[in-house]
Amino acid sequence: MLLNELLSNIDLKKSLNDIEILNINDLTHANKNELSYIDGEKHINALKNTNAGAVFVTEKLLDFVPKTTIAIVCENPHLFIAYSSKYFKKDLISKTKILPVIGKDYNIEDKVSIGSNSVIADNAVILSGVVIGENVTIGKNCIIYPNVVIYNDTVIGENCIFHAGCVIGSDGFGYAHTKDGRHIKIHHNGNVVIEDNVEIGANSTVDRAVFGSTVIRKGTKIDNLVQIGHNCQIGENSILVAQSGLAGSSELGRNVIMGGQSATAGHLKIGDFATIAARGGVSKSIEGGRVYGGFPLILQKDWLKLQAKILKFIKK
Repeated sequence: MLLNELLSNIDLKKSLNDIEILNINDLTHANKNELSYIDGEKHINALKNTNAGAVFVTEKLLDFVPKTTIAIVCENPHLFIAYSSKYFKKDLISKTKILPVIGKDYNIEDKVSIGSNSVIADNAVILSGVVIGENVTIGKNCIIYPNVVIYNDTVIGENCIFHAGCVIGSDGFGYAHTKDGRHIKIHHNGNVVIEDNVEIGANSTVDRAVFGSTVIRKGTKIDNLVQIGHNCQIGENSILVAQSGLAGSSELGRNVIMGGQSATAGHLKIGDFATIAARGGVSKSIEGGRVYGGFPLILQKDWLKLQAKILKFIKK
């Protein structure tokens, strides 16, 4: 829709140069027909270099908006991008149906639902109760156990295994908050991309991205009851043990191991070959190649020494 029409719909009435807005996107990837936002100074460099057609921005950061981008000044850019997102959400069910394409030598049980325009490659094994949404692509030799749900637009590689009850591509837990305490949903228009040889355990969830993709790279193994938040990036051959969780936009390098019930805060990076011991809480970005534990997170060997000293003190 036209920019000024959109602003009127979200009760932000301004008279700006009108352009057609086709979608919303992040600052880095937005083009001249997309709307974006900035909600903190840590993204100033992205704002300076954005190609977005228009951007929600606070008065404080107005000077950093490129001349080619229309600045929409508001008090809470995060809230107004949430209001805007509903106008660009994708239809859950397409009006035009395209029959799914299924390869050869498949074994698909009864009571499996496969959505419009989805493609399932050769040698698929799909058990009863599975729901596969629209525009999903699944590579060769995949095994999908009962009651798995794969949402629209998911892309899955070859030789993947999904155990019973896992959910791939659900909306992330993303809301903006009004002054009076209401929670405004941010509609997630991205997807999930899972590369080859990934295995995901029973009742685990992988949330779709707000923009772009949540990505699980090849060879990663995920245990039961694991939560992967929106826009996370998991490096190849990583291992996530039961009840571990990644908050949104966490980025794991290759061969990262996260022990049971460990977790991350959002928007941080974990280096290659790092290990997080069980119940470790990652609150900031950490280097790879080391073993960490505890909360606040420190090197595991130091955590164990600290616990020994505390125990010795208590016994006295």
